[in-house]
Amino acid sequence: MSTRYPFTAVVGMDDLRLALLLNAVSPAVGGVLVRGEKGTAKSTAVRALAELLPAVPVVAGCRFSCDPASHDLGCPDGPHGTEPGVQRPARMVELPVGASEDRLVGSLDIEKALSEGVKAFEPGLLAAAHRGILYVDEVNLLSDHLIDHLLDAAAMGSSYVEREGVSVRHAARFLLVGTMNPEEGELRPQLLDRFGLTVEVAASRDPQQRVEVVRRRLAFEDDPAAFAHRWAADEAALRERIVTARALLPQVTLGDAVLLQIAATCAAFEVDGMRADIVMARTATALAAWAGRTEVTSEDVRQAALLALPHRRRRSPFDAPGLDEDKLDETLEEFKGQDQEPDEDPEPDGPGDGGPGDGGPGGGVPPQSDGPAAENSPAPEETSPPAPPAPSPEPAPQGAGSGERAAVAASEPFRTKVLSVPGLGEGAAGRRSRARTEHGRTTGSVRPRGALTKLHLAATVQAAAPHQKARGRTGPGLVVRRDDLRQATREGREGNLVLFAVDASGSMAARQRMSAVKGAVLSLLLDAYQRRDKVGLITFRGRDAEVALPPTSSVDAAAARLEKLPTGGRTPLSAGLLKAHDVLRVERLRDPSRRPLLVVVTDGRATGGGADPVALAARAARLHAADGTASVVVDCETGPVRLGLARELARELGGTAVTLDELRADSIAGLVRDVQGNRKTTARRAA
Repeated sequence: MSTRYPFTAVVGMDDLRLALLLNAVSPAVGGVLVRGEKGTAKSTAVRALAELLPAVPVVAGCRFSCDPASHDLGCPDGPHGTEPGVQRPARMVELPVGASEDRLVGSLDIEKALSEGVKAFEPGLLAAAHRGILYVDEVNLLSDHLIDHLLDAAAMGSSYVEREGVSVRHAARFLLVGTMNPEEGELRPQLLDRFGLTVEVAASRDPQQRVEVVRRRLAFEDDPAAFAHRWAADEAALRERIVTARALLPQVTLGDAVLLQIAATCAAFEVDGMRADIVMARTATALAAWAGRTEVTSEDVRQAALLALPHRRRRSPFDAPGLDEDKLDETLEEFKGQDQEPDEDPEPDGPGDGGPGDGGPGGGVPPQSDGPAAENSPAPEETSPPAPPAPSPEPAPQGAGSGERAAVAASEPFRTKVLSVPGLGEGAAGRRSRARTEHGRTTGSVRPRGALTKLHLAATVQAAAPHQKARGRTGPGLVVRRDDLRQATREGREGNLVLFAVDASGSMAARQRMSAVKGAVLSLLLDAYQRRDKVGLITFRGRDAEVALPPTSSVDAAAARLEKLPTGGRTPLSAGLLKAHDVLRVERLRDPSRRPLLVVVTDGRATGGGADPVALAARAARLHAADGTASVVVDCETGPVRLGLARELARELGGTAVTLDELRADSIAGLVRDVQGNRKTTARRAA
């Protein structure tokens, strides 16, 4: 008896359950991305799906799950004979966020490949997930090089392992399911588009439904086997319905009128490429089969759009995913043509009557099983609407003598010049600063400390060549020993911790000026998103500084904090720099390999924090210089007469200063000076 939490025991979350079931009916839909806050049973629902999938026929003894009815001619375990296959349960393979490349794609025995010419291949998780589910929890935290392999496998249905002339290929077609908490950062657009459907989940605010969730969870933890047995009949019925829908799927027709609605909807919402049209068509077809129909209706198209389009409409990481349902209904009605639904009224009022999304018999939303606790179970919560855009900032309250002003909107973001940390780091893979990485251009070779992952062929041959006579080489093969192997060292790019310290004092409070400053910070945040950085936000005004956002991978959270930032009061510059120093000290302990870049956005004035605020600010700046923190000061001073205080601050920090105009990538005012070069200049002056 399985001890996984039963799928039919999940309370509410209709959209999530429907999206998962549609992929179970038609894996060609392309998987599901589940977005939501922590503690909403995202992982529980996904893991429970595996128990509902029908068994898979496989070739006996094949490590790559080949179908006996359709052999993979390139299978590394092939060629296969004509023996009948065996049945095994569908697999759900979990990809850990910290997995290595070899664990994902598999590994080759390089020593055997060089000395014997044998392709000794150990399959990875992609091979294990073939014809099953590949589940990635916290998919937004997955390393870029693993994402690249997932993209390739999802696009081609196969995985390639290439190592110094040795090549292995195997089939890798799987249902990709990912869960993520948007507060921890967004996905790269390329991977986001690979998910066929997306669902937003949130904890119910209905007390009765929350009570039922707790009751069922406690009952499961007290006796998992007994709890699963109580839901076994509901699980069996749902499993049978999936099998029936799969059998009906080839008979479902997609008429020209429905195809026109799909194309018009994708065009109306300006989604990129054609993948959205294809996913919508497959989803609508699966919805019809799930409802027991052989003809796709307008309501199927509507439900498919709500699942397939929200994540494809984002133009920047600061845009909230969602879909304007009024616009969707207008588009569907405009291109409806001849009604595809059997209805007594030849001119129905709208597309929402009696379709799969209405939860009626045979409808698209799976029914909430009454189950053992039916007498205490509330009705399922209605489908939550897409998350609305962030509300406009409200005017901040004005305290007595605070001089505080309401927040102003940021100006349009722009493409910034590249700000980087000097030297060669070893942090997480990214796109900002130079670093030793597993991927990039080869710069040399070393003896491997552990398992060999990137062979340096020339260095290996050079190490083995002098010993061939002593080793008794007689054949054409090279006699290679473990000590001869050399690991390639490579140089690529890393992501950094970009910590913003933003001056929100009265000297920055002019509306046009603060709008430009926010626009510049927003532009730098967008650049940080594209370069896979962590970001943090510190603001200082009045008498003190505060951490508006602790270091995180969620740049849209930083943008939201920035948008609501009020201004006014004195300029406690020293407090802002000291707060930044404290944050960086803690982050060095948490993640010592990730190098920081401090970006101070100020006009350089210091009018608060002690008897001599300028001297205190300079002393705080020298703390960062002593730690070797790379820094950039964005000089916000304007007007015909400028004091140059921001540039003085940059010198104390051992960093560089740029104006708002110089920050633009298309600016002709001058290039952003390299932090390393500025440090050398500072060192020469000190000498």
